[in-house]
Amino acid sequence: MSKLVNPHGSGELKPLLLQGTALSDEKKRAQSLPRISITSRETGDVIMLGIGGFTPLTGFMTKADWQGVCDGMKMANGLFWPIPITLSTDKATADGIQTGSEVALVDSESGEILATMKVTEKYSIDKAHECMMVYKTTDLEHPGVKMVMEQGEVNLAGPVKVLSTGTFKQEYGDQFLTPAETREMFKKNGWSTVAAFQTRNPMHRSHEYLAKIAVETCDGVLIHSLLGKLKPGDIPADVRSKAIGTLIDKYFVKNTVIQAGYPLDMRYAGPREALLHALFRQNYGCSHLIVGRDHAGVGSYYGPFDAHHIFDEIPKDALETRPLKIDWTFWCYRCGGMASARTCPHDEKERLLLSGTKLRKMLSEGGDVPSEFSRPEVLAVLREYYGGLTEKVEVKLTGHSAR
Repeated sequence: MSKLVNPHGSGELKPLLLQGTALSDEKKRAQSLPRISITSRETGDVIMLGIGGFTPLTGFMTKADWQGVCDGMKMANGLFWPIPITLSTDKATADGIQTGSEVALVDSESGEILATMKVTEKYSIDKAHECMMVYKTTDLEHPGVKMVMEQGEVNLAGPVKVLSTGTFKQEYGDQFLTPAETREMFKKNGWSTVAAFQTRNPMHRSHEYLAKIAVETCDGVLIHSLLGKLKPGDIPADVRSKAIGTLIDKYFVKNTVIQAGYPLDMRYAGPREALLHALFRQNYGCSHLIVGRDHAGVGSYYGPFDAHHIFDEIPKDALETRPLKIDWTFWCYRCGGMASARTCPHDEKERLLLSGTKLRKMLSEGGDVPSEFSRPEVLAVLREYYGGLTEKVEVKLTGHSAR
């Protein structure tokens, strides 16, 4: 009997990825179906449906689900869900699809058919309303708002049969783990309490500190990196994974940390996205989610600890995975080490505040990075990446001037 948390909304994982003969038969059938091109965000959602990361969803949400999730964070059947999982297309394409018919969902970048879908409903939405409820703004400078406002005019709802996990496995190998695989690894390690550390950045000293706090209180930590699309200027997943792997090898006790990745794009929805992160980490088998400062935020759209507060606003039985709330962390020169606002009594002028944005800025400008900010082995990986970017720019400029 597993001691891990139960998958969300059910007693078992519900992956929608077909196997064996069912898979080969559906792939053949999909070739004859009308095709819907899907965005990278929707591709990530399809793959999460396929691997069971979005258990117990069976497909893309209806209008009643969309409305319920936007307005009260629950679907029409009462299931807690904080962010709409929807699929959209343009009106002309939607007009050519009959309700009750089936379509093939095609990755707009690779051209691969990722899933088939039975269209049970076609509906339009108030995009501005979704943005205000989910993102708390309609500012087009917000990357999540921009994503919603640019999506098609018509949403399609219905169950899906997933045919592929796209290119993630071949690109990331053992980094790309399904919920069933992480659960098996946790069981093998004898872990029953596992904290997930969400990251879209390489880990600096503050991140390391958060993970080690979790190691002290839980059996293990899953460092779970986003493998989907980020905003311009963020560090690619392969570089991030290499930097994190180096940190784990050099600075963590063996068998206390597992590194893995998941296929979603960032939505930058701040507090609501923190809830989604906890929800699908429950499916991955994690009992806790580390929630630090400005979790899943962007710019100054959210307060630094809004993602802490939102967990106190949802029903107590909404999620089994609980937040591990940690205050603002920094290097304190007086303390001589990492500390938080709860543990350090010293003045702000004694503190070095750490952030991924600051680290990226220092590295991209070729500046010095204090040793208190990041481990030297991690910096070596990141400097190699930024050095490569500089070389590419120089080559491009040289080529341009030669013409």
